Amino acid sequence: MRNTFAFVTLVGLLCASAFGSTAAQQVKPAAATSAPSVEEVLKAVRADLQGERADIMAKNLTLTGEQAAKFWPVFNQYQTEQNAIMDEQLKGIQKFVDSYQTLDDAGALALITAHFDRDTRMAALRQKWLGEFQKVLPTKLAVRVMQIDRRLSLAHQIEFASRIPLTH
Repeated sequence: MRNTFAFVTLVGLLCASAFGSTAAQQVKPAAATSAPSVEEVLKAVRADLQGERADIMAKNLTLTGEQAAKFWPVFNQYQTEQNAIMDEQLKGIQKFVDSYQTLDDAGALALITAHFDRDTRMAALRQKWLGEFQKVLPTKLAVRVMQIDRRLSLAHQIEFASRIPLTH
């Protein structure tokens, strides 16, 4: 229970500081209720990440009506694939929080290997979807989408990493 609360607090802080207070409010347990499940936390974080990402994309892309009609459904599919990777990352953080005090060498190695794997999977995902975006947008605009997405992801990863204690 204590570890779950620590995870909820961690994610709530991440959301509040990186994306406004929406998800933090959604996952903050009320005095008379029990703490939300990991799945509820993931859902709230994901909703904020997607909303923030789509809003920033919309503000930084100048799309014609025809381009927008083609782009946004493709972008939503892209976000769905990103969710799987991000959910695994947040679950990995939960696992780390649960075992932080008793972490052995194998656990520490598993943590960093999971981070490397996530980075590799995200790079492969972006390479795949750049081609998909090029099917519905001019190349420079598709590249802009990937640049914006990558910047947002790096900012989120810095925020996540700053909240994870270093192994000892």
